[in-house]
Amino acid sequence: MELVRIDTQRAYEVIRERITSLELAPGAPIDEGRLAEELELGTVPVREALNLLAHDHLVEVEPEAQGLFVSKVEIPDLQQISEVRMLLEPYCASQAAAHATADDIVVLEALSQEQRQIPQDQPKLLFDLDHKFHQAIARAAKNKFLAEILEDFYGYSKRAWFLILPHLGFLPAAVESHLDMVQAIKDHNAERASQIMQDHVGDFYEKVFEILKTISG
Repeated sequence: MELVRIDTQRAYEVIRERITSLELAPGAPIDEGRLAEELELGTVPVREALNLLAHDHLVEVEPEAQGLFVSKVEIPDLQQISEVRMLLEPYCASQAAAHATADDIVVLEALSQEQRQIPQDQPKLLFDLDHKFHQAIARAAKNKFLAEILEDFYGYSKRAWFLILPHLGFLPAAVESHLDMVQAIKDHNAERASQIMQDHVGDFYEKVFEILKTISG
């Protein structure tokens, strides 16, 4: 049982990464046997992982088509995700301002400075650092449950990010907002940290919706 559990977790993490990075495209059919072969795992852990991903709304079961498919990136779904992140992320930033340790500040400053030095023609690398930055803020907030929830929603946002990569033109402003956020957390200014995060997340989704409407229309 323990081996199945470990293999299921491994399958879940790998398949989830393939979905959120668009290696498995939205709407694409899922071949359970092929995945098991590629991951060098049995069909049982792969099936269990796909069931978990269906619970995460990243995989869909379509009875009429008699198969599993990668869920599509729908603007209404992203709207709901953005609404949740707009509620939770500013709160997370305010808690980070209240509870961040000296070590937390060092990590946040290092990540923001590293992100600032990355060329704008490497958006995937910028995304990875953005992810680490938000994770660091969540850790600084000292609430493991909040951190876990935000990690799930960040994964959903990742697909939107990869879809709009060819159309990005607003990354410099996002990087600058990170620097401002670190300063607010360093100053233990919870209200300012919350406001910067609200503007940061809101601006991101505003651009996402604009681009998605353009490329889908």
